Amino acid sequence: MSTRRQFLRRGAAAALCFGTGARSENAPNDFLDVAKLPRYVDPLPRMKKAAPVAGKNSNGIRYRIAMREFLAKVHRDMPPTTMWGYDGACPGPTIEVQKDQAVSIEWINQLPARHLFTVDHSLHGAEADKPAVRAVVHLHGARVAPDSDGYPEHWITSGQSQKCQYPNAQAATALYYHDHAMGITRLNTAAGLMGLYLIRDESEDQLNLPAGRFEIPLVIMDRSFRTNGQLLYPVSDMPGMPWVSEYYGAGILVNGKLFPYLDVQPRRYRFRVLNSSNGSFYPLSLALDTSFLSPDLPYLQIGSDQGLLSAPESVENVILGPGERIDLLVDFAPYVGKQLYFRTKHAYFMQFRVSNEKISDNSLVPSTLRKVERLSESAAVQTRPLTLLDDQDRLERSHRMLLNGMHWAMPVTEKPVLDSTEIWSFINLTDDSHPIHLHMVQFQVLDRTPFDLQTYFLTKKVVHTGPALKLEPNELGWKDTVRVDPLTVTRIIVRFSSYTGRYVWHCHMLEHEDNEMMRPYEIVEA
Repeated sequence: MSTRRQFLRRGAAAALCFGTGARSENAPNDFLDVAKLPRYVDPLPRMKKAAPVAGKNSNGIRYRIAMREFLAKVHRDMPPTTMWGYDGACPGPTIEVQKDQAVSIEWINQLPARHLFTVDHSLHGAEADKPAVRAVVHLHGARVAPDSDGYPEHWITSGQSQKCQYPNAQAATALYYHDHAMGITRLNTAAGLMGLYLIRDESEDQLNLPAGRFEIPLVIMDRSFRTNGQLLYPVSDMPGMPWVSEYYGAGILVNGKLFPYLDVQPRRYRFRVLNSSNGSFYPLSLALDTSFLSPDLPYLQIGSDQGLLSAPESVENVILGPGERIDLLVDFAPYVGKQLYFRTKHAYFMQFRVSNEKISDNSLVPSTLRKVERLSESAAVQTRPLTLLDDQDRLERSHRMLLNGMHWAMPVTEKPVLDSTEIWSFINLTDDSHPIHLHMVQFQVLDRTPFDLQTYFLTKKVVHTGPALKLEPNELGWKDTVRVDPLTVTRIIVRFSSYTGRYVWHCHMLEHEDNEMMRPYEIVEA
């Protein structure tokens, strides 16, 4: 089987089978089969924008955002769901800033003392002597100093707050903020702690892309529910060790709703799409009906994790892993009076209703979006081979995975020099696709090449079994999260600039991250 098909089987299909309402063998008796709910009865929520507090200080515009428990109505026919969210919403309020406009945010923990889900105290960082409810905010994709990055061990408890400084000295892009507390990131995120953070700049504004009510964020996440409307997060059958290796929800929510619809005009729209799921990959496409024989419709991709591509790319399907973002343009003009659907490989999860009205569309699709200079491999001062491999832990728990064979608490081994360029070569020895995220930096994907697993285990040498696989348009711009497919070597090139100090790199499948698939790295002075 090709590595591509392996990825779709392991990384995506496992999630998407739940998207059709399938139920696992271990599902409880009160498991809610969301596939039986009426579809497209709730309008897509428009997320509110965060409002700054009055006055500025030396650190720029100020915000105060509290983490709170709240009740959400995720579907018309479901009881309210208890969730956690920033400012009492999931997704939290969208923060919008201008490039180089400094922002100070006080993150306030007002969460209850009891967690929504079962905490596994056998995991490193989540031992029984630590509070069950802890939180620390990471702004994913941001270039910030270490003390504002959301280091996993710098958590706060209920009643405490934490101030972070965000200089926003980077090009226009869609970042997002989410919890990053050591050992319970998967639980806090599954409870609802995430939100979008948009950076604007003049060069992007001058492109005349769809804006205002025609620019719409779409935050995608999958969740399972009980019949009483409450969130369902699975536990293992191992006494005292409830951690599960992966979480795939039974239904896909968009902006906090199951199967929403959106009324659109026959014109161009810009969609800022974030995959905020714990572990699911989504091959995203558009279709004119809900038959899986319906062909994919073309749309334009104009951006990825770290902002605009160099030029628009016509695509029919984009694979979006956990933590990744894409920037899309969809022209509904050819579909007057029709209905379109956003779908994954096995699930339809959102409907677009195109009106019959005649309108004028003054937005543009520029042939050039921005200049994206490719980093030269010759600029790299070091190449680091880094493995992703399965590991049997001391408690004989299966499916735990490690980065380069190292545990979190082991000494730091990756110490790039400030303002140097390196190539990180991820050697995936597992049969899972892993979205690997580096904090603080942006990088470019060089290539993804299959290799022979048996030869590697025998000799520790990488022997390629074919040429490099073609990179997708989503991978040709600046990135902060890269999909590392099974039995491939995926290489990225990254420049470590702006700050010295300790950050982290990890798998963004949150169940993996919480159980040792995360490592610190340190940017050091020359």
